[in-house]
Amino acid sequence: MAILNGTELKVYSGHSGTNNLVAFAQNCTLNINMATREITNKESGGFKEVLESTRDYSLDVDGAYAWTNAAGADITDGIDDLVGTNLLGATRTAVTFTFGDNQTTDDVYYQGTGFITSVSISGGTEDTATYSLSIEGTGTLTKGEV
Repeated sequence: MAILNGTELKVYSGHSGTNNLVAFAQNCTLNINMATREITNKESGGFKEVLESTRDYSLDVDGAYAWTNAAGADITDGIDDLVGTNLLGATRTAVTFTFGDNQTTDDVYYQGTGFITSVSISGGTEDTATYSLSIEGTGTLTKGEV
């Protein structure tokens, strides 16, 4: 059995029209949920019964906060770029994302679109500044394989 190395799970953003790895991301979580609808009735024997209903997904990413790379040049795939383009602009646009590592043969990945719903940027004394970002999915989440 092969266990996947968590480093291979990456988040790519299509915010600038290209699929860029979100800079300095350290952790990422894709949440997929399905709501249920209750159908309990007098023949249920006192137990709740449910059927399937709508599905939803969200994406959480956190990492080191930076706006330049190691050489001191501006990065174009950092949290500031996502926030500026997709949250603070006059038209709040959806983020297209890929979750997984779609670079190697037989890799599985998920693609979706969503809106940034929260961003936190923090830093402690003599500590690495960090960010946390949440995206709520809209439309279909698809699964692919390279």
